[in-house]
Amino acid sequence: MNQILQRRTFGRFLMAGLLLVGAAVAYVGPVRAAEDEAPDALVKRLSVDVLESIKADKSIKAGDLTKIMALVDTKVMPNVNFQRMTSSAVGPAWRQATPEQQKRLEEEFKTLLVRTYAGALEQVSDQTVSVRPFRGSPEDKEVLVRTEVRGSGDPVQLDYRLEKTPGEAGGWKIYNINVLGVWLVDTYRSQFAQQINAKGIDGLIATLAARNKSNSTNPSKS
Repeated sequence: MNQILQRRTFGRFLMAGLLLVGAAVAYVGPVRAAEDEAPDALVKRLSVDVLESIKADKSIKAGDLTKIMALVDTKVMPNVNFQRMTSSAVGPAWRQATPEQQKRLEEEFKTLLVRTYAGALEQVSDQTVSVRPFRGSPEDKEVLVRTEVRGSGDPVQLDYRLEKTPGEAGGWKIYNINVLGVWLVDTYRSQFAQQINAKGIDGLIATLAARNKSNSTNPSKS
């Protein structure tokens, strides 16, 4: 039982790591544009950077939400297709939502993820990340990058789905994450569907806002 709880808690840390990928760029200086990197190389760099930045910054490790949110906005979002992540979590109802509702959903979903997992950052200690052999090809537009996080406990599976986006701000962007065999978007889709069926889009937004308010007094609460 203790081992199961340890793995679940460590999985929560890893989700926080997802939200903070790229944070250490502020510490290590300029890096290549995302479009110049292979997807597995991008994931490796971001994973290593975030682990090192958490270890080096006591305020981040302690769950300073203001600092974490600022890092998410400036360093993480350029590497994530968060609109796709949110729309996939919301499901078919996303297409019926107004632009303002879609904006609110993205904002509340991002806040939910940050507040839910920020409290687990204090568990970061000696973890390292290895990228498993990559089977993609240069022609692929969507790929799966598998990684493994090792520390004092059992190895933890952390996989990423990425898509190649065009344009000046393009490159490989993350749109889903698998922690311990569970895909993030799929997990939230089932939760959100219940709220939408019962109360509609506005009901889901209200539920997320209330949950975020509750989590603000207990960041480690799921």
